[in-house]
Amino acid sequence: MGDVINLRQARKARARAEKEAQAQENRARFGRTGAEKQRDADAADRETRRHEGHRVDPSPGDDDKDPDGGAA
Repeated sequence: MGDVINLRQARKARARAEKEAQAQENRARFGRTGAEKQRDADAADRETRRHEGHRVDPSPGDDDKDPDGGAA
């Protein structure tokens, strides 16, 4: 005679397996490796430092000038 199974548990187990298979497929299709993530983070950090390095701070004596760079 066959084994008695709980259909609710079998249905949930099958759904879990299908979700895991879909997740695995998505990881392979859309995922990024650790090296790719690190490369992108390094590039963003370099760009931020470059951008901040070109920032022009106003001089303390420039209060009487127009903010657009023209004379007051």
